[in-house]
Amino acid sequence: MKLFSKINWLPTSIAVVTLLIVFGLNAPKPVYAAQKQSKDTTVSANDVQFTDIPTAADSIAIRKKALEAKQAAASAAAATEQAAKIANHASKSTLKGNPESIWAIFIAGFLQGLLAVLMPCIYPLLPLTVSFFTKKSGSRRKGITQSFIYGLSIIVIYVTLGVLISIIFGPEALNNLATNGIFNLFFFLLLVVFGASFLGAFEITLPSSLANKLDANSDKGGLSGIFFMAATLVVVSFSCTGPLIGNLLVISATSGDRVAPAMGMFGFSLALALPFTIFALFPSALKSLPKSGGWLNSIKVVLGLLELGFALKFLSNVDLAYHWNWFDREVFLSIWITLGIIGFLYLIGKIKFSHDSDLPYLSVPRTFIAIIVFAFTVYMIPGLWGAPLKVISGFLPPPATQDFDLTRSMGSGPSAPEQKTSIKEKKYESIFARGKHQGLNEWYDYDQALQVSKELKKPILIDFTGWNCANCRKMENEVWPDPEVRKRMQNDFVLLELYVDEKTDLPASEVYTSSFSFKKITGIGAKNSDYETTKFNTNSQPYYVILDSNGNVLVPPKGADFNIQAYIKFLDSGIAAYKK
Repeated sequence: MKLFSKINWLPTSIAVVTLLIVFGLNAPKPVYAAQKQSKDTTVSANDVQFTDIPTAADSIAIRKKALEAKQAAASAAAATEQAAKIANHASKSTLKGNPESIWAIFIAGFLQGLLAVLMPCIYPLLPLTVSFFTKKSGSRRKGITQSFIYGLSIIVIYVTLGVLISIIFGPEALNNLATNGIFNLFFFLLLVVFGASFLGAFEITLPSSLANKLDANSDKGGLSGIFFMAATLVVVSFSCTGPLIGNLLVISATSGDRVAPAMGMFGFSLALALPFTIFALFPSALKSLPKSGGWLNSIKVVLGLLELGFALKFLSNVDLAYHWNWFDREVFLSIWITLGIIGFLYLIGKIKFSHDSDLPYLSVPRTFIAIIVFAFTVYMIPGLWGAPLKVISGFLPPPATQDFDLTRSMGSGPSAPEQKTSIKEKKYESIFARGKHQGLNEWYDYDQALQVSKELKKPILIDFTGWNCANCRKMENEVWPDPEVRKRMQNDFVLLELYVDEKTDLPASEVYTSSFSFKKITGIGAKNSDYETTKFNTNSQPYYVILDSNGNVLVPPKGADFNIQAYIKFLDSGIAAYKK
């Protein structure tokens, strides 16, 4: 923290991010049904004045003038509304950010930055760089100042990269990356390449001419020389940091938040810069660092296996969104289990890659890591037969994609209650068969849900969800199976699931132009997403809304909340509001 007390950079960054988030939150809220009811229905007859009854001609003239005034007012209102839509479209297109997800991106970036410090391209540079600042600067105070500037330069370079990503793609494009099949397939291949690079197949490097030019500029001295020293480190270490940066930018970009790439890069660069500054403050601590050796390459290999495992998530996204139906839950788990076994065998020295040195014995840290990897691998094995695996439920395909589920084959678990309605066939049910939830009766069309709600006299629980939504899977596997939650969802609600990333086209008769984005809506997912953004001014998932039978919002909507009691309270409040 001494670094930021000197340069006041962290408070400024937090303030900027906060302003951006607050700006995105500046939007109208839906009007709840309870607010529409008049509190006073009595009419007072006091002070009533009686006037003369007009003639027939007078009445015609009065009605004509009233009609003209009404038409003029309606035209003015329509023009004003259209102008307001156009004027506010740019600000509306960038919807609410989620502060929790932003800080999760920051933490992910910070952790990956710490891992980057342990890469073979950076770790050996620590003592060399610190020695340069402490010995060549002339005085310890000047050396510390230069090391602060060096660390700040690293942060500026990486944050600038994150900002450029946001500017180049824009907020709408970043949000679409999470559900775009081409980009998800590209991200899958990109992470596979990064993983192979970490395993030693090849090295990803930037042009050596760029590094030489930056290194030459670093000899100029002064602030610019220190900045170019930092830039040289960024370029030279790219073969190690590139896959980590790429992985982080993929996570940040697919989060859909406009400030996520910059925040992720801030966390990454902060963790990368801190060791250089801290060891400049306490150079004697360098003696306690472990010597460089084969263990640095072992970290790369383990990270390479993790990159390959994480890449599968993006391939799964494409498979679900485009209904390929071949990358099921057990296939996903089988590959992860295989990667876990390889990682365990590598850690105990039974497998060796090209750049590895011999492993004469197991160190204590390596032993503990091997135990964790093996235990996690064993934990995943029951998932092949349908175990919920709540720890990783957000990454896995939905349970309905599993061909063999022991719990289903044994008939265990609550069955979906029968709903006797006049509707004989659920619209879009076949499309969303892989997303069904055991024990629940889902609907997928808004108009059908309204009709069912009127017939059964139950409120509607809208679940804005998506095939590629990790938090949706967590809610469905951690919160919904709770007996009290499941009982309410089975008996007290009409569950309407609206997938915002479904790629199936709408019938030609249902295609329309959005009043929110002014774009042509041609797909089921686009229609559901447009309804969410237009009505509730958010595009986050999951997002839960409780409606009455006329489509009025009963209680404030709710996003992801893994607190079971809080979710039960939300459901109960909707039930109580509906009964009123």
